[in-house]
Amino acid sequence: MRQIDIGENEAGIRLEKLLAKYLNKAPKSFIFKMLRKKNITLNGKKADGTEKTKVGDVVKLFLSDETIENFREIKEPVRRRQIPSLDIVYEDDNIVLINKPSGMLVQKANPKDYSLNEMLMDYLVQKGEISKESLSTFKPSICNRLDRNTSGLVAAGKSMAGLQELSQMFRDRTIHKYYLCYVSGKLDHPCVINGYLYKDEKRNKVTILKTAQKDAKEIITEYYPMKSTKEFTLLKVKLVTGKSHQIRAHLASIGHPIIGDTKYGLKSVNEKYNKETKVGSQLLHGFELEFPVTQGKLAYLSGKSFQANPPKEFERMEKLGG
Repeated sequence: MRQIDIGENEAGIRLEKLLAKYLNKAPKSFIFKMLRKKNITLNGKKADGTEKTKVGDVVKLFLSDETIENFREIKEPVRRRQIPSLDIVYEDDNIVLINKPSGMLVQKANPKDYSLNEMLMDYLVQKGEISKESLSTFKPSICNRLDRNTSGLVAAGKSMAGLQELSQMFRDRTIHKYYLCYVSGKLDHPCVINGYLYKDEKRNKVTILKTAQKDAKEIITEYYPMKSTKEFTLLKVKLVTGKSHQIRAHLASIGHPIIGDTKYGLKSVNEKYNKETKVGSQLLHGFELEFPVTQGKLAYLSGKSFQANPPKEFERMEKLGG
C-alpha cells in the first residue's frame, strides 16, 4: 500500500490528474479501473477521479510495490557534485528570480544538456526543499525563457500556487519585462515600433515584416535611449508583445542591430567591439521584472519590481562611451 498526503503543491487538481502524474507510465484505463474497484481511495472512500484534491486529503493506493514501480518513472535531479552557483536576485517560498548568464540554456535542447532548469532542481535538492518523492506530483519550473546568449532575469515557481500564478502573469502579459541593450548607431528619442514577425522553425530565425502576412505575428516593441555616442546607444526596451527573438530582430530591422548579435547583427560591428571591449556575446540583458497589482498567493508582490545587474561587458561599453 502507498499513501499520498495532499499538501499545498498537490491541492486544487483533479484526482485523476494527480494519479496520472504519480503513475506516469500507467494508462488512464488502469487508473480508472483501480478507482472503480476501490484499489485507489480518497480519504478512505471510493472516488471516480473527478474530485478536486484539498490540503489534508489522503490518497491510498492498495497496490503492490512492484505494480506501483512498474507504472512509475521518476527522473531525479542531476545532483552534480559541484553545481554552478546561481545568482539569486529574489527568493521566497513560492518563487525564485535568477540572473541567468549569457551562454546558459534555460531549458534542455537535447537530453545531455545541463540547463538552468536542472540547476534549479539541484539547488532546491541541496536546500532540502524537494525530493525524489515530491517530484512525483509537482516539479518546480521556470516560467519565462531567454535565448541562450541573452542574460538576465528568469522567474521560476517553487510552489504549485507560485508556478500557476506566475505563469498566468506571463501569459496575460501583466508582468512587465524590461531589457537593456547596446545597439549600433545613434538613437535620441523614445519610440514604439510595430511590425509582424515570421519565424522559420527549421532555421530558428525570424523575419520582420511591415504588413500582416500568413503565419506572421504582430509585435510591438518600445525603446528608450539611456545614453548614446555617434557609434552606439544604450537602450532600455519594454516588450509589449513577447515573441521569439523579437527585440534582436526588430531593432535590426530598423538599422540598429544589437552589438554582439551573430544572427541578426553586423559582422563588422561585432568584430570591432569584440576587439575593443572583448564583447563575447550579444549585449542584451533582461534587466527588470515588474509585478502587477494582483490578488491570490502572490499578492505580497503587487507592484514590486526586481532588477538584475548586467554582465561586465556592459561596464566596458560604458567606459568606451566616456
